[in-house]
Amino acid sequence: MSALAHRLKRLVAGWGALPEPLAPFFEAPAPKFSADYRSQSLLALDLELTGLDLRNDAILSIATVPIEGGRVQLSDAWHQLVAIDGEVGQSATIHGIHDRHLADGVPLCDALAALVPQLAGRVLVCHHGALDLGFLNAGLQHCFGQGLPLLAIDTLLLEQRRLERRGEVLKGDQLRLAQCRRRYGLPDYPGHHALVDAIACGELLLAQASALAGRQSLSLSALLKLSR
Repeated sequence: MSALAHRLKRLVAGWGALPEPLAPFFEAPAPKFSADYRSQSLLALDLELTGLDLRNDAILSIATVPIEGGRVQLSDAWHQLVAIDGEVGQSATIHGIHDRHLADGVPLCDALAALVPQLAGRVLVCHHGALDLGFLNAGLQHCFGQGLPLLAIDTLLLEQRRLERRGEVLKGDQLRLAQCRRRYGLPDYPGHHALVDAIACGELLLAQASALAGRQSLSLSALLKLSR
C-alpha cells in the first residue's frame, strides 16, 4: 500500500463516527514510507490462536515489541492473555496455553483497546502477517465496528522472495520462523509463545534488512514491497 493510499484510508475512516478506542491510531502521523526503515517506528507483533479459522477460532494472547532506530526495545515489550468463550481445546498442545491460564486474561475488546495506541504511527512486523492482520481486524470489527488500515512487513514473505531469487526450491518447513532465523545465524528460541515469537520476528527482520541493505539506505516502502 502506498503512502497516499494509507492517508486516504485514514481520511475515509475519519468521515464516519470513529469509535473512541480507535482514535489514537488515526491521530498519529503516518509513517514516512520513503525514509530509511531504521528511522521509522516499527512494531513486531505475534498472536497465539486456538486455530487458523477466522470464523471459528479465537485470539488467546497478543504480544508486541517496538523496534526503534534499528533496535528491538525489550524494555517496552508487551504481552496480554485474552479470555475466550469456550475452551482452548487441542491447540494447547502447540502453544501451552491452557484454560486455567486464561483466568489471568482480559476480554478481547480490552486487549485490543490497549493494543491500538501501540499501532499508532507504526508499521507492523509479523511472520505470516496475513494471518495476524486477519485476526486483528476481525477482532476490531467485532469490538468496535471497523477494522484498521494496518500495514505489515512480513518476514516470511521476505525470506520466501529471497530464496526464490536464489533459485532455491522451497520444501517443508523452510519458512518457519526458527528455520528462517538459523539462516542468519540467529539463536534458537522456544516457539509458540507470543512474546518470544514477537521478539524473534523483530530480530529476524533486522537481520533480513541488514542483509538487503548492507551500508546503503533501505526505505520502509521497499521493505513493504519486498514482503508482498
